[in-house]
Amino acid sequence: MLLEIKNVSKSFGGLLALSNLSFTVAQGDVVGLIGPNGSGKSTAFNIVAGTFPPTSGQVFLQGKEITGLSAHQVSARGIARSFQLVRPFLHLTALQNVMTGRLYGHHPATGPKQAKAEALEILEFIGLAGKHAQKASSLTVMERKWLEMGRALATRPKLLLLDEFMAGLTPTEVTAAMKLISGLKEQDITVIVVEHIVKAVMNLSNHVVVLNAGTKIAEGTPDEVSRNPQVIKAYLGDRYAAR
Repeated sequence: MLLEIKNVSKSFGGLLALSNLSFTVAQGDVVGLIGPNGSGKSTAFNIVAGTFPPTSGQVFLQGKEITGLSAHQVSARGIARSFQLVRPFLHLTALQNVMTGRLYGHHPATGPKQAKAEALEILEFIGLAGKHAQKASSLTVMERKWLEMGRALATRPKLLLLDEFMAGLTPTEVTAAMKLISGLKEQDITVIVVEHIVKAVMNLSNHVVVLNAGTKIAEGTPDEVSRNPQVIKAYLGDRYAAR
């Protein structure tokens, strides 16, 4: 098992944001993490990424405990992430942004020459090879999201966390994003996706975990989850009830 989240809870003062969450992620999985706003999705993401520790519970990566490690330490062990608000280095070119991932991430390149060659391959994969010399500040919102994914991929992660990667995109751009994530699946890259675009999550994921008010209310295949009455009531809505 690549990732195991075991009985994880998180409190902020008197607020219980996450309660006794457990699920596993196998190598090559694309796992969708869905639920209403405030359900605990981002809290779970941040605990896995090392942004803050859980109040209780454990997180394991390839059987080794990473609970409470810093974001830097977690990254060094092979977990990369994107953010809801994209954070490229605006003063650097697209190529330089991706090169930072190859030079300073998990399994770094041996030097600038190797980093540049591999960064160009990643830019080709994400569709930004033609803009490799442009400053990140000149890219569109969609292109900045692609670039942030490219920088994360450049670290050669064991696990990629995508936090609302499709937020703010047009329907056409969402389709392009789904194609890009499908390309990750074809490369056997393991992904956890937090996303509000249900159709995209259901189409991309082979396993879905549903949170509501900090508690896991369901998990299973997209088909199983989309037919679960509790999930329909809490999140998916009446359009799924007739299925």
